[in-house]
Amino acid sequence: MFPTIIDFADMLLAALVVGAMFGVWLFFNPAGLAANIYVTMHQQGVRTLNKPMPILGAATILLTIAAAVLGRNDSARAGLLVGATFCFVAVGLITRFLNQPINSIVATWRIDSPPTNWTGLRDRWWRGHLIRLVTGVAGLCLLIAAMLRRG
Repeated sequence: MFPTIIDFADMLLAALVVGAMFGVWLFFNPAGLAANIYVTMHQQGVRTLNKPMPILGAATILLTIAAAVLGRNDSARAGLLVGATFCFVAVGLITRFLNQPINSIVATWRIDSPPTNWTGLRDRWWRGHLIRLVTGVAGLCLLIAAMLRRG
């Protein structure tokens, strides 16, 4: 019963984390946005996501590790879960070292007068987000494959 609870919680949290990244991709493509709109949206996104997402991401990583340990008797399943763990850790590192430094910079901008290089930072953030999203989706796919393997 305990492994089933871990699997359920892991799948739920991973889906929420990757779903949030997917939602940002759908809604927040900054191409073509005026500077003031971009700054407003970015700052609001950081305010609302900066607290829950790291907690959900860390919990997902811990639950995926727990699922791998509990499933270690099935080497194929454990391998899928280790791969998912690596992907979820990579998402965290991408966020920490690519996206969050830019978030900190954008947080200081005035909506009515962003710096002249704002589009360069916007584009770097977006590339980081796309890499993070693809990595998160890969991790979720590996997690789903592991859960289906368990039957």
